[in-house]
Amino acid sequence: MEGGGTECTTPAEVATATEFIITMLPNTPDVEAVLFGENGVASGLTRKGKLVIDMSSIAPLATKAFAQRIRELGADYLDAPVSGGDAGAKNATLTIMVGGSEEAFGRAKPLFELMGKNITLVGANGDGQTTKVANQIIVALTIEAVSEALVFAAKAGADPAKVRRALMGGFASSRILEVHGERLLKRNFVPGFRIELHQKDLGLALEGAKALGVSLPNTATCQELFNACVANGLAKSDHSAMVRALELLANFIIDGSR
Repeated sequence: MEGGGTECTTPAEVATATEFIITMLPNTPDVEAVLFGENGVASGLTRKGKLVIDMSSIAPLATKAFAQRIRELGADYLDAPVSGGDAGAKNATLTIMVGGSEEAFGRAKPLFELMGKNITLVGANGDGQTTKVANQIIVALTIEAVSEALVFAAKAGADPAKVRRALMGGFASSRILEVHGERLLKRNFVPGFRIELHQKDLGLALEGAKALGVSLPNTATCQELFNACVANGLAKSDHSAMVRALELLANFIIDGSR
């Protein structure tokens, strides 16, 4: 194959042939199936010392269990979810949040440096996934805040593009106001990062909060807004399309063209 790769037919075959096995899958059951299903990665860990790196965004508690099972087979495990979207992946500027041992992190860091810039060993297995869930909470709540503010400003009669420009110079400035604020003004909801995936991530947050006895009221509100978007056919739209749920509630659509 081009680039010197070798095609494998099963995860087990990949694990047998390589020292490092990287997975990046949509959800927790997908990771479990690839690792431990028939002809999964686990059945290919025939030599000790291999390193399994899961770069999916999945449940932290399940991640701890997966890591334990992999370690019992003589391999090591890192959870290393990412943030930065398509642009970060294409430009090798992803933020990578890692859970696992320092030794495993040291082995994997040269690989991570080919993919990202902000690479942090947060703690033990599961802590990388916990950090990603926290990231997704902040991103969702900030998208909601930006959307709410611009719906309010536009319906009050102000030019939302000029409002955004003014806010970019103050304490309300953020990367989300910059990037997703422009998206919603231009009505550009081509993903980026799909609503259905962010909805999954907030589901992880709310499930974890229930298990921990923690209240996440604004995360729950954002999840309901994502639910409304999905019900209106926007599951595969960029997560900045959360604004559409707020526009439906306001019976008003932002016009960013003036």
